[in-house]
Amino acid sequence: MVEFVSAVTELLSQKVTIFIGAFVLVLVIVINFFRLPKQKRGKVQSPVRDPLPVKVPSDHVPNNKHKKKQPNEKWSQKLSKQNYTHQWMMTSLKGHTAQVNDMDFSSNGKYLATCAEDRVVFIWSTKDFINKDHKYMRFNIDFDHASHVCWSPDSKAFVINKVIENNLEVYKVTRKADGWVSSVTKAKTFAKQYEEETIGIGIAINGKFMMSCSSKNQMILYDLKGSVLAKVDTYLINTFSAKISPCGRFVAASGFAPDVKVWEVQYNKSGEFKQVKRAYELKGHTAGVYDFSFNADSTRMATVSKDGTWKVFDIKIEFEKGEDPHLLKTGSYKNLSNSAHLALSPNGEVLAIATGSSLYFFSTITGDCDKTISNIYNGNITKVLFDSAGDYVLTSGEKHVRVFHNVTGYRTTIASARQKLKMSGNSAATKERLENMIKNAEIFLAKIGEPLRGGG
Repeated sequence: MVEFVSAVTELLSQKVTIFIGAFVLVLVIVINFFRLPKQKRGKVQSPVRDPLPVKVPSDHVPNNKHKKKQPNEKWSQKLSKQNYTHQWMMTSLKGHTAQVNDMDFSSNGKYLATCAEDRVVFIWSTKDFINKDHKYMRFNIDFDHASHVCWSPDSKAFVINKVIENNLEVYKVTRKADGWVSSVTKAKTFAKQYEEETIGIGIAINGKFMMSCSSKNQMILYDLKGSVLAKVDTYLINTFSAKISPCGRFVAASGFAPDVKVWEVQYNKSGEFKQVKRAYELKGHTAGVYDFSFNADSTRMATVSKDGTWKVFDIKIEFEKGEDPHLLKTGSYKNLSNSAHLALSPNGEVLAIATGSSLYFFSTITGDCDKTISNIYNGNITKVLFDSAGDYVLTSGEKHVRVFHNVTGYRTTIASARQKLKMSGNSAATKERLENMIKNAEIFLAKIGEPLRGGG
């Protein structure tokens, strides 16, 4: 009997406790309900409210590039960049939804490939650049995104470097009868070679080898099947840029050291790979070299350095006999960030340097800055590139690719043509050709309202 009473008492105690708890919970909900504004009543899901966001002082914002911005943060500025216009700009290629990391023209000039952090590769039709609507093919990368992209010499495939897996993948491009892209399919995945960030990839124009390079100085050469041909230590402490020359004979790298190093990729008479041998170095900078570029026929190289200067070299030399590259021109630029990108025009007469969100145009004939275009993006420019004819300069950055007229190129065409006209021994046909070049360049400059000479 005592045990029964004890059990009943315990049960009643539990019921009372539950009743009191339920009553308190209902009371809290009712109180919070009447404390809410009228328009929010009826939407209460819990008596617990989320804490208010902590305001961060403007002079103490965390440096996190992946930080999600508030919807109203710099909204007017972002809107203006989406509708960005400039007298020199021909068009913007819009389609990516995140930062565009890299871009490359196909060797036939018909396509531009772009890759971005949105896990997408776009193939654009270059003939539609002049139109309001731009034709493109969109291809998604599964569970990853590309940091670099480059075309094969036959324009039938492209290669990307996947960021998370950190390896190369080859994709085959199938075309329709009219030449436009019909499909993109994965063809080959290369084995991962290093843990560090990939800072450059490329395919030789002769189709003999491919290249990738890490930020920690390891350059890898592959055959087209993905087998490793050679591993080269760049000895740059940190490597910033690595490229293959347009002629396919050389590979080069720049980085923390003030010199650009160039190697010759050698093959024997039967076409078999032989070795990678040091050819020459570009010297003269006093700090690390951010980037470098070749002209179309691999007779000129340009460099841009952390020391605030750029240089152009003549590399048509007999390096086998100990001849060094010849410095042709040097100049200075305003470094707006801790990096810079550059591109040398196909004829070697114009140098485009991107730093921060600004783009500088230099004449390599005079060394003068012809034009500065500022605030192209909210963030930094990630790549600058000339088309194969040198008519346009492209920049990539936040979501869009901007296509600018190479106005400086028209001015340098006039200057170089006039210099050649002064030379003796020109035939009548040569004089007529040079005079037509000057006339056509002057007509274009007048059409867009630009003077024959620029500056600033």
